[in-house]
Amino acid sequence: MRNPVDVLIRRVDPEVPIPAYGHPGDAGADLVTTEAAELAPGERAVLPTGVSIALPDGYAAFVHPRSGLAARCGVALVNAPGTVDAGYRGEIKVIVVNLDPRESVRFERFDRIAQLVVQQVEKVRFHEVAELPGSARAEGGFGSTGGHAAVDGTTGGNRYASVVSDREGQ
Repeated sequence: MRNPVDVLIRRVDPEVPIPAYGHPGDAGADLVTTEAAELAPGERAVLPTGVSIALPDGYAAFVHPRSGLAARCGVALVNAPGTVDAGYRGEIKVIVVNLDPRESVRFERFDRIAQLVVQQVEKVRFHEVAELPGSARAEGGFGSTGGHAAVDGTTGGNRYASVVSDREGQ
């Protein structure tokens, strides 16, 4: 197991709990809201978490949704995952939206609203070229590999079998 990364944290709200992992091996530490809010269907809000952090250079934190809120309440994050850059020192805030078509959702102070995943990130140098090298995927994207009946027109079968056989005949 690798050593944990040291992250400095400041409580903007002195009563807020420090983000914590719910279970051993969890990737995300829970973030809570410091303000109560009620969202009608389709409404969104920016909820404060009461914490700010200082990440080491070469790291970023990503704010991910909580699957339980999505499944039970239809709550999603508008810009998931939200990115906290190493140089940002302001309070982490979470943009939530209520996607349930009928029910409002209510958040109370210190309800868990998102999870924070800290990851090492690479700096890159971009090199402009006239053309990119080829690849097996080429420009295929936005569902080009299929796998869903609404896209494929299939009933769950493997679309790859026909694609492979078509290519072998060329």
